[in-house]
Amino acid sequence: MKSPQIKWISSNDPPDAFPDIESAFEVPDGLLAAGGDLSKERLLYAYRHGIFPWFDDGQPILWWSPDPRCVLHPESLRLSRRTLRSLNKSDFRIQFNTAFDDVVAGCAAERAGQPGTWITSEMRSAYRALHEQNWAHSIEVWTSEGLVGGLYGLAIDRIFFGESMFSRESNASKAAMLALCHLLLENNFRLLDCQVESTHLMSLGATLMPRQQFSSILQNACSGYVPFTLWPAEPLNIGDFLPGNRPDALH
Repeated sequence: MKSPQIKWISSNDPPDAFPDIESAFEVPDGLLAAGGDLSKERLLYAYRHGIFPWFDDGQPILWWSPDPRCVLHPESLRLSRRTLRSLNKSDFRIQFNTAFDDVVAGCAAERAGQPGTWITSEMRSAYRALHEQNWAHSIEVWTSEGLVGGLYGLAIDRIFFGESMFSRESNASKAAMLALCHLLLENNFRLLDCQVESTHLMSLGATLMPRQQFSSILQNACSGYVPFTLWPAEPLNIGDFLPGNRPDALH
């Protein structure tokens, strides 16, 4: 019996040249295709159809659609009382889209027990281009010392596709998640896509969703091919997002 062959995409192929996501490998989970490019058109098509790129330097571009999918419903974000008390005592300020490149660089920085990064220079350039066209966004956490944490991802119609987050101070990435989930709730987003399960994401309230269900939601929630532009223009204090301080606060 022959081993299954991965689908190869040429950079000359149209953006929709992906195979059906149900043909993705079970091992490694979700590997769907290789090759192509990171053009705006191919990336946006991929995300809207439950596919994302993830590869290391020296590898071809690898495209994934795992089953199940790790997702977070914005209303289900879970922060401990201890974390909420710590955030309430902090001087964190939240800003949006003022330091996109710095947030991506923070996410790409080497971490303990994790040599290297999948956020290659090619990926940085591609997402910078998406940012310049209002598709990719950064949520930033600042103190008087500067940028201390944040996250970035794509917002398409009513889905936010999270890419990565980082912290230089305790709970800074959780502050970014809290601010993002409030904004998503206020604007009727359906899901925050977290892509791949991790212990940290599951502790924050993420769940696992069958790939077919996730794909069905995307067909409805990403059908309009519209970027999201209603980001707050002014800095906000983290206290503005804490339970009890807003009428739509998370509990």
